[in-house]
Amino acid sequence: MKPWQKPSLDWLLVLVPVAIALEVAGGPDLAIFLTSAAAILPLAGLIGRSTEQLALHTGPRIGGLINATFGNVTELIIAIFLILDDRIEIVKASLTGSILGNLLLVLGLSFLLGGLRHEQQHYNADAASVHSTSLVLAVTGLLMPALFALGSNGENVLQREVVSGIVAAVLIGLYVAALVFTLVTHEHLFRTPEEGEEPSWSRRKAIGVLLLATGFVALMSEFLVGSLELALEDIGISEFFVGLILIPIIGNAAEHSSAVLFAIRNKVDVTLEIAIGSSTQIALFVAPALVFISLAVGHPMDFVFSTFEVAAVALSTVLVFMISSDGRSNWLEGLQLTGAYVIMAISFFFVEHL
Repeated sequence: MKPWQKPSLDWLLVLVPVAIALEVAGGPDLAIFLTSAAAILPLAGLIGRSTEQLALHTGPRIGGLINATFGNVTELIIAIFLILDDRIEIVKASLTGSILGNLLLVLGLSFLLGGLRHEQQHYNADAASVHSTSLVLAVTGLLMPALFALGSNGENVLQREVVSGIVAAVLIGLYVAALVFTLVTHEHLFRTPEEGEEPSWSRRKAIGVLLLATGFVALMSEFLVGSLELALEDIGISEFFVGLILIPIIGNAAEHSSAVLFAIRNKVDVTLEIAIGSSTQIALFVAPALVFISLAVGHPMDFVFSTFEVAAVALSTVLVFMISSDGRSNWLEGLQLTGAYVIMAISFFFVEHL
């Protein structure tokens, strides 16, 4: 495997026709749920590879915008189908789980395994600070609507939706500003393609794979959501746990493994770009965008998250901010972040309803 090559889950693509056959034949909901979930893993990896190849064709600025736009498209598609099925609480849980998974599990494993191989690793503290500050702003956006709902005892639904819409619009504005900062005014602080890094796919192939993989992700997501309720009854776990833990892992497995491998190869700046950058995109763009998408499809989703979810994201952000501010990492810091994720995951497992 070349130093820059990412792990491939392409062999799981065989499950795409299997999931289609099960759905057409009216197979067991649990089997449809498991096969469609597993089929999304390699499809998400293909989306990631095609966007990277397309980015190499277009140059660092447009490439950065492409990566920022398609970085979490798999989770966005799954969330849209959940909204269409009126499973708003699972959508909120999956957004929270994506942020926690990136900040604690992915960054924790990356620091841990990278630290076991390298005594101390260094990265750009300025870039980490920009992402961390954006996350603190996102926590503010999550906290204030929750406090408003708590103060009003949930009585004024219209005011809650107005507050949620304004908060979502502000966060999207801040995300656009962060893109301008990272891609235009201060691009020297962030990773650009390495000198001599050339695309291995043609532009046409990259676009074709991106469109095809995105289409199949949409199809698999429809199967996943359609079989979700009965499948969970068979498995015996809560929808909240599925949203917080399973859906984020399904949508980000390929990206997560890449972040860990980059850390092992002592490219921690890339690891932070993947882990913290992805969390920032979820908090500042994907979650607010889903608020407006939900209004458009007639299943309004407010920006009022549960106290449990807000507290978990806030604590995770504080931990990452404290650990990443010095521009150095080691295996103990990685173990601490991973331990925090395990503590939260165990707590989530026993939560039935918030």
